[in-house]
Amino acid sequence: MSVKIRLKRTGAKKQPSYRIVVADSRFPRDGRFIEELGYYNPRTEPSTVKVDGEKAKKWLANGAQPTDTVRALLKKSGVIE
Repeated sequence: MSVKIRLKRTGAKKQPSYRIVVADSRFPRDGRFIEELGYYNPRTEPSTVKVDGEKAKKWLANGAQPTDTVRALLKKSGVIE
């Protein structure tokens, strides 16, 4: 089982917001997930990013691979260097 930390899209049409979740890579983008780590709202000025750093570090230590976008968000929030 390959575990990814990725974005799950929420919000209305043309008004996206995202949840940062841990999911099996075989599941669909907005489908089942294992755990929610935080959220990201690109529509606010500046963009809002809230991440539970302890959970994120635990999943990274256990081998979960973040996507490129999530990696940038984790760096922005100070979870990873």
